[in-house]
Amino acid sequence: MRQRLEWLAAAFGVDPAFDDIWGRRHRVSDAGLRALLAQLGVAADGDADIDRGLALAHLRYWSRLAEPVVALTLPAPALDVLVRLPRRGTGERVAWRLVAESGAVREGEADVDALALRERTDVQQVPHESRMLSIDATLGPGYHRLELRAAGGQATVLVIAAPPQCFQPPLLAEGTRVWGWAIQLYGLRSPRNWGVGDFGDLLALIDVAAARGASAIGLNPLHARFAHNPGHASPYAPSSRVWLDVLAIDVEAVDDFGEADAVRERLQAEAFRTRLQSLRDSALVDFGGVSAVKHEALRELYAHFRRAHLERGTSRATAFRSFQAQAGASLRRHALFEALQQRFHAGDPSTWGWPAWPEPWRDAAGEAVARFEAQATDQVEYFEYLQWQAALQLERAAARCCERGMAIGLYLDLAVSVDRAGSDCWSFDGCYAASASVGAPPDEFNLAGQDWGLPPPVPEALRERGYEPFVLALRANMRHAGALRIDHVMGMMRLYWVPPGATAREGGYVRYPLDEMLAIVALESHRNRCLVVGEDLGTVPGAVREALARVRAFSYRLLYFARDGAGGFLPPDAYPADALVSVGTHDLPTLAGWWSEHDLRLRRELGLLEDDASQQAKARERAQDRARLVGALVRAGRLPAGTDVEASAAGPLTPALVDAVHLYLAATPARLLMIQPEDWLGVMDQNNVPGTVDSHANWRRKLPMTIDAMMADPAGQRLALALAAERESPRATCPTFADAGAWPGARSA
Repeated sequence: MRQRLEWLAAAFGVDPAFDDIWGRRHRVSDAGLRALLAQLGVAADGDADIDRGLALAHLRYWSRLAEPVVALTLPAPALDVLVRLPRRGTGERVAWRLVAESGAVREGEADVDALALRERTDVQQVPHESRMLSIDATLGPGYHRLELRAAGGQATVLVIAAPPQCFQPPLLAEGTRVWGWAIQLYGLRSPRNWGVGDFGDLLALIDVAAARGASAIGLNPLHARFAHNPGHASPYAPSSRVWLDVLAIDVEAVDDFGEADAVRERLQAEAFRTRLQSLRDSALVDFGGVSAVKHEALRELYAHFRRAHLERGTSRATAFRSFQAQAGASLRRHALFEALQQRFHAGDPSTWGWPAWPEPWRDAAGEAVARFEAQATDQVEYFEYLQWQAALQLERAAARCCERGMAIGLYLDLAVSVDRAGSDCWSFDGCYAASASVGAPPDEFNLAGQDWGLPPPVPEALRERGYEPFVLALRANMRHAGALRIDHVMGMMRLYWVPPGATAREGGYVRYPLDEMLAIVALESHRNRCLVVGEDLGTVPGAVREALARVRAFSYRLLYFARDGAGGFLPPDAYPADALVSVGTHDLPTLAGWWSEHDLRLRRELGLLEDDASQQAKARERAQDRARLVGALVRAGRLPAGTDVEASAAGPLTPALVDAVHLYLAATPARLLMIQPEDWLGVMDQNNVPGTVDSHANWRRKLPMTIDAMMADPAGQRLALALAAERESPRATCPTFADAGAWPGARSA
C-alpha cells in the first residue's frame, strides 16, 4: 500500500521523501502524504481511494489534448507541443490557431499520423497516443495563445516565449561590482514622518546613499498590509503581493494636501501634533496609531479630491481614471476586498478576513459583490485612490535613483506567499491551498523546522489560470525596481507544505513547474529591465542553483553560511560573480548580535533553544566561528598579519572588525554587495526572529538614528570610503518609465 500511495503522491507532484540540510533522508509519513494529497483535492484514505486517484491521474493526463502552458526559450524557429489523442483510425488531423500577443494570427492543420510518436496507451479501452506537433513560427517575447482542435477535443495553451536569460543592468553585465544599503523602510526615523518610514523618507535616504556612493537601496517587501489590522506587521505575510502598503504614503506629499485647507489646519492642531510626535518618539513602530492618523487624513484628502477633481473632470481626475483603466480588474478586486473587509469588520470586529464573511460575498465574481460594487463606488475608489498615491510616490523614488545615477536603484523584495485572509487569496480563488502552510524542514537555525502560516499556491491551479497571480506580482514589484529579490526562490521548483494540524517536522515537498515559472521571470525581467536575485538559502536542491545560473539570476550568498566542508569561511575568490553578497538578513542576527551571542541568549529566552546545555553548545560553536572569521580576515589581508586571532575573537566587536568584515565581502567577485545600517551602527536585535510572532518585536524596530544623523555618522562615512576604494560607484543612465513594461493587469496572462 505504501508503494501505491507513493505512486499516487508522485502523480500529483508530492515527493514521498526528501533530503534535509545535513544530507539525511526523511520519508514523509503515510498520514502526511494523505494530508498533502487532500490539500490538492485527492482523497487517499484507503485502497479504494488510492485506486481511484491513480485512475484519475491517468485519465487527467490522457484526456488533455495538450498541457495548459508551454515554455519556449528564444530564439526558437519552431513551437513544439505534445498532443494526446484517442486513435480511432487513419486520416485524423489536428487544427491549430496561434494568436501572438501582438494580435497577429497564424493557422494550420497537421496529419496526426505524420507527427512524431511519443507514447501509446489505452484509456478506458480506447487506444491513445501522444505525438509532437511542431509549428514553424518565429515568435517574439511574450504571452501567446495556441488554440488546438482535434477529434479528441480542444485546448487552449498559454505559450510563454522568453529570453534565455534574465536582464542585467549594462554596467553589471560588463562586470562592474557595486554596493548598496539594505533598509527596512518602516524603520526609518525622521523629524517629519508620521511615526513610520515612508516614501518621503525614502527620497531623503536615496540622496544620502547616493552621496556615499551606493548604487542600490534594498527595501523590505512593500506589499499591501491589512487596513483593518495594521498590527499584522510582517511584510512577508501581506494581504496582496500585487498592491502596495499604503502606510508608506507620505501624506504631506500628496497633491491634495496642498489644496485641502481643512487637512492642513488639522495638522496644525496641538492635539494632532502631539499624536504625531508620540508616534515619532516611540521606540518601536506603532502601526495601529500610524494607521489611525494616516487614514483620518487620507480620507479627508480623498473627499477633497472627489469634490475638487472627480466632480469637475480636471486633469488630475483624468490621470486617476487612466490609472484605474491601466491597472484593470486586479486593482478593482483589491479595492473591493478592502471595502468589503472594512464593512464586515466594522459590523463584527472578529471578522478576520474574507473566509469569515457571509457566504455570498466570498465569491469575488459573485452577484453580491457586483451589487456592492455598484452601490459603494466612493468606498471602493478610496482604496484605488490610495494605491494611486502610493504608486506615484514609489515612481518618484525610482526617478530620484535615476537622477542620482544609481546603477541599480531600488532593489525590492517579493514575498513567497500571502496571508490566507487577504486580498490575493480572495481575488485569485482556488489558486492557494485552503489549509496547508508554507514552511521549511529543520535546519541549523531552526531545529524544529518552520511553519510560516502562509497558504502555498496550488501548482495546477496556477497553470490553469495562466499564472495570473505570479505574473501580476512580478510586474507590480519589478515596475519601479532595478532589482528584485524573489524570496525562497526554491518555491519555483518545490515548496515545503505543512499539512493542517501537523508540526513543521511533519511536512513534505510539493513540486512546481520550474521551467515555466523561470520563463515568466526571465520575460518580465527584460520587460521591466530588472535584475533578478533568487534567495536560495536553506535546503536548496542543486537543480535550483543550476537553473538560476542558467538564466543568469543572481544567487544570494551570506557570510554566515558561506563555509567550506570543515566549517571555515570561504575566501572571497570562492564566491560566484552572479551573486548578491551580504553579512546577513532581516531573519538573521545582526553582526553585533552574532558576535556577542546576543541572538543565542534571545533564542533561549524565547524557547527556540531547548535548554541551557543547547545554548552553551551553540556558544562554544560561536566562539569557534568567531576565531574562524578573524583568521579568514587575516588571511585575506583585511586585518594585520600579526593579529592575535584568539584574543580578537574573544574580545569586543571593534569598528576595525566591522569594516574588515565588509571589505572581505567587498573583495568577492560578486557584483552586488548589500550592507545593513544595523551592522555598522552596532544594533544588537535583529528585525525578525523566525519562529516567533508576538514574543519578540518583529518587523517594528526603528533604526537608532534619523536619516540626517546617518548622513553625518562617522562610521557610515568611513565604511563608505573604504568600500569606494574596493568597489566602483559608477553613475548610470536609467531607462525611462515608458520602457518599463505595462502596468500590472494591463496585459492578460
